[in-house]
Amino acid sequence: MFEKHQLPREEDALKGRDQAIAVPGEHYVNGHTIQPPFPGELEVIYLGMGCFWGAERLFWKQEGVWSTAVGYAGGFTPNATYEEVCSGGTGHAEVVLVAFDPTLVSLETLLKLFWESHDPTQGMQQGNDRGTQYRSVIYTTSEEQMKKARESRDQYQVALEEGRKGAITTEIIEAPVFYYAEAYHQQYLAKNPEGYCGLGGTGVCLPPSLQG
Repeated sequence: MFEKHQLPREEDALKGRDQAIAVPGEHYVNGHTIQPPFPGELEVIYLGMGCFWGAERLFWKQEGVWSTAVGYAGGFTPNATYEEVCSGGTGHAEVVLVAFDPTLVSLETLLKLFWESHDPTQGMQQGNDRGTQYRSVIYTTSEEQMKKARESRDQYQVALEEGRKGAITTEIIEAPVFYYAEAYHQQYLAKNPEGYCGLGGTGVCLPPSLQG
């Protein structure tokens, strides 16, 4: 039995499997591929902000986002199942792969959506969703993304303090291996419009200087 509010040690984590989980070839909403290779002009960033169903919908609706997918990253277990991730035994966070065209939408705009659409101060939970998989994360794929993510965090922390909110707990690191979640999770809220969405922000806005 794993402690859901504490990341497992690598040696204790579930072992996983070599076989990747099968996913659809096309995005349910826009028909684009959800797996690389993506068109050359696109950038990819991975964002975790609690349950990935609502988070993915937030980003696929954003103009300039070419494709999205949900999966697991930041842990130890290769090709983990949803049940394994929910057990607390993998160390993974639920994350959204966001493939976007930087000529149509800036990273700053995506980071604004990220910070303002969840509560990044809650540690190993998001609202009523409790466990390590619900932690807030930004997994970057370039030095420029890392720089902008850290700058936006620092600016948002100032805004949170002015709003008498807590300290940001968001993990910001170079992107680890991303494992796709099961097919039924992909674009879940397009297939199930009345499904659960736990997104909820702090009511604090990112300062205009970081909005791009």
